[in-house]
Amino acid sequence: MPDTMPVRTWSPDSWRECPIRQVPSYPDIEKLASMEARIGRYPPLVFAGEARRLKAHLAQAAEGKAFVLQGGDCAESFSDFTANIIRDTFRVLLQMAVVLTFGASLPVVKMGRMAGQFAKPRSSDSETQGDVTLPSYRGDIINGPEFSAEARTPDPARMEFGYFQSASTLNLLRAFASGGYADLHEVHRWNLEFAARSPLAARYQDLAHRIDETLSFMAACGMTSTTTRDMRETDFYISHEALLLPYEQALTRIDSTTGDWYGCSAHFLWIGDRTRQLDGAHVEFLRGLKNPLGMKVGPTQEPDDLLRILERLNPANEPGRITLISRMGHDKVGARLPPLLRAVEREGAKVVWLCDPMHGNTISTVAKLKTRNFDQILSEVRSFFDIHAAEDTWAGGVHVEMTGQDVTECTGGAHRLTEADLTERYETFCDPRLNAEQSLELAFLVAEELKQRRAPNGMIQVAAQ
Repeated sequence: MPDTMPVRTWSPDSWRECPIRQVPSYPDIEKLASMEARIGRYPPLVFAGEARRLKAHLAQAAEGKAFVLQGGDCAESFSDFTANIIRDTFRVLLQMAVVLTFGASLPVVKMGRMAGQFAKPRSSDSETQGDVTLPSYRGDIINGPEFSAEARTPDPARMEFGYFQSASTLNLLRAFASGGYADLHEVHRWNLEFAARSPLAARYQDLAHRIDETLSFMAACGMTSTTTRDMRETDFYISHEALLLPYEQALTRIDSTTGDWYGCSAHFLWIGDRTRQLDGAHVEFLRGLKNPLGMKVGPTQEPDDLLRILERLNPANEPGRITLISRMGHDKVGARLPPLLRAVEREGAKVVWLCDPMHGNTISTVAKLKTRNFDQILSEVRSFFDIHAAEDTWAGGVHVEMTGQDVTECTGGAHRLTEADLTERYETFCDPRLNAEQSLELAFLVAEELKQRRAPNGMIQVAAQ
């Protein structure tokens, strides 16, 4: 479906002429403008060459030659900012990636929802407690979670704090990725420890031991972390939803080698399911950047509208440019995803498809806590693979909200967490996250699915019933 709407001349601020959703109401516009100008003078957080390298990796995923793992916090917090928290989330993502690499028999592209995932869309602009109504909490880069007028008033100064926290986080992630912490043998040792203590130990140890045998064979052939760079270091990219456009524009830069514009707040930026309007500000802003881009695709997405947005964001149909992140819900994915896959295939659009099994499976408990059920999460992932196999398309990866901490926010999993367990360590200000053990459990189960579905041509097939 061609995009027939007139397209304005793009500039980093052309989005300001478009209708915008999910925008905070700053009471002091001059203070906001001053902060935008201030951040605009700061160094970029990432570089154009890194974004181009990620786009090349994602192009491989679009062709079925790589698998993508994207994960991290629902929304990063200014208060929970420690080296240990960053390290533990990074560690679990590495562990998940090793297991998925073995299951898919393909390289895994690793992206963290880290170093910038501070803003969150909300279903309502306001929140009422008792007889008091205040603006909704929109993430630490905009306002605070405490229910007070002072905390909930959007403050531009938070953007500067977010910039410096992102810089510090990214600095640590780069050190972990290249300084030996990502050593493949060490990561596998952590997975062996996880498999040994899991209630599903027998099931996981078989996969873990097969990975162990593979590493032993490679060592016998002379491929160790001492001799091979790729076994002791890894490429790791950062990503977040490009929701707060004043901040994103302030960190937009021209690449000196190509003359192209790049969003330098992250390697990979995505548009949310609530802000994907063809004539909207978020689509307008991101269409002019050369970064690889993502877009959440929910159950209300219509095929023709999706094709128009793809044409707008990727008119040259460049592989690796667009990643579509399906977030349907376990009970809707079977009906809503296939028409979208068929439309994209019919149009010949080159995209990566990821499964976000988190956002469509959120429920509220009797105690008014948001949670997600592990079995429903896994069900959506399995359905995602089944649907792609039936359509003969590539299921390119998974996108999960998770943490390296031992939180109790999602029910189920091998330890069978119940609603009664949620209050033990329910720490999220936004959406519930898989804890470290649930995240690894998901990776092991997905790896089993991938291993069973592997076919000689490398595509994922429907598992035998």
